[in-house]
Amino acid sequence: MKIGLVLKELHRSENDLAHELLQVSDRHKVDHEIFYVARDLAVWSQQHVRDIAAIGEHYGQKLDHEPEGEAGLAARVLEKGSEMVGRMSTPGLLLLRDLREVHMKAAGVSLDWEMLAQAAQGIKHRDLLAVTKRCHPDTLRQMRWANAKLKESSTQILVS
Repeated sequence: MKIGLVLKELHRSENDLAHELLQVSDRHKVDHEIFYVARDLAVWSQQHVRDIAAIGEHYGQKLDHEPEGEAGLAARVLEKGSEMVGRMSTPGLLLLRDLREVHMKAAGVSLDWEMLAQAAQGIKHRDLLAVTKRCHPDTLRQMRWANAKLKESSTQILVS
């Protein structure tokens, strides 16, 4: 079975999504809604990381139960580049870019949850199906939040 490989990728992707949400929160501290909601949404992905690690053991994966705290060296270099670009452009454009990135990462995570749910149904693994049913709706909400904020902000940012 290749379910373990999907769990490993999902674990990495949920860590990445949580990290992205925390970065968005930090970059937009002045916008209290973005700051606090992005942090709350990151906590969901961090919990998903724990859930994936727990179920991953049943599929031959030894995954870290704790979400990644600090970004790796390569990610930090990319973040510095992003910060420099963000300083050169307007904060509004940076917000749109950040929301787009959150949406795209959440969409990828959502597809992984969907694949796992289909596999769990097919092989009748109730524990795995329960994890997908518990976590996937959170990911869909993360994606909808980013999309809604993007819709709400786009006209004003792009036209002004």
